[in-house]
Amino acid sequence: MESVATTGPDSRTLKRVGIGAAVVALCVVAIGTATRISATNDLRETAADASIPTVAVVTPSIGGEGNALVLPGNVQAYNSAAIYARTNGYVRRWLADIGDHVGAGQPLAILDAPEIDQQLAAANADYQTALANQRLAGSTAKRWQAMLAQDAVSQQETDEKAGDLAARIAVSNAALANVNRLRALQGFTRLSAPFGGIVTSRSAQIGALVVSGNAAAQPLFTVSDIHRMRIYVRVPQGYSASVKPGMGATLTLPEYPGRNFTATLTRSAGAVDAQSGAVLVELQADNPDGALKPGAFAQVKFDVGAGQGNGVTLPGSTILYGNDGPTVAIVDRNGRVRVKPVTIARDEGSTVQLSGGVSPNDRIVDTPPDAIRTGDRVKVQAPAKAAKGAANAR
Repeated sequence: MESVATTGPDSRTLKRVGIGAAVVALCVVAIGTATRISATNDLRETAADASIPTVAVVTPSIGGEGNALVLPGNVQAYNSAAIYARTNGYVRRWLADIGDHVGAGQPLAILDAPEIDQQLAAANADYQTALANQRLAGSTAKRWQAMLAQDAVSQQETDEKAGDLAARIAVSNAALANVNRLRALQGFTRLSAPFGGIVTSRSAQIGALVVSGNAAAQPLFTVSDIHRMRIYVRVPQGYSASVKPGMGATLTLPEYPGRNFTATLTRSAGAVDAQSGAVLVELQADNPDGALKPGAFAQVKFDVGAGQGNGVTLPGSTILYGNDGPTVAIVDRNGRVRVKPVTIARDEGSTVQLSGGVSPNDRIVDTPPDAIRTGDRVKVQAPAKAAKGAANAR
């Protein structure tokens, strides 16, 4: 009887299949592990890139508006006078109001002063009495002088009559002086403009009592001559040598945007105020249309040149203020930050002018975060024009 042969796979084949499956499994595991390691590395790189802040940088500018010294100024009238009452009385009527143009000597108000009127009448009566006594003493002295020539009276009596005449003359002069004084006081009941100008204030009211010599009283009127204006500016000591009489300046006022007024520096105080550390200077400007108003605020721009420090100007948003004073964050070519102290020569709000600390080639971080420190890595944001060009190229 013949035996039947087994037809299943032999052991070699099974071994080879097992080894191949194991190799495939190892390859799958290796590929999966490599994929996970690569993904982890990519994630780490992405996280590292995300942790580096992107900043915008600016470069300092030299010249241009940085050489213009802009300071606040106070506009005042060329002449201004506060009109007070020089005598006691009541306001009978006022003849000018705020905004009225008045000429020199034009009446502004009229006061009633009955006491002054009565005092003047009494003074006139006293003066007439003194004149009558003077005339009597004069005729008596003349008569005694004639009798002395005839040896009818003594020299002593004649001298007494002459002395009485001199005394009467002195009394008459005193009475006349009193009359003139009261006439002058009576003239003060008519308030007049001391010069031509415009009435800028009025506190006179009909029937109101006004008392002369009252330091707390308001002026009844204020008259200002505005055909030409004075502008007072306090110049910091560091720029006082560059601001000299005769130089020009430009005024700008908030109520006239886009309009410039020309002024000329006329005089300087020549001394530094101990409290403000500035020198007071005066400018003058013509005011033909009355656009400049007394008491107005103006921005005064002087062209002082580039002689102050290094003339480097930066946006105000680049300055960091801390315990160590003002600083800026400078980015080097490797993207590393260096926080450096600076010296501010002038702060104009939107821009600051530095007298030291940076060079024109430095890249300064604009609006730096408060937590930025020396050694931090940053990415510099591409300029707006370059980014737009790259987008168009795509």
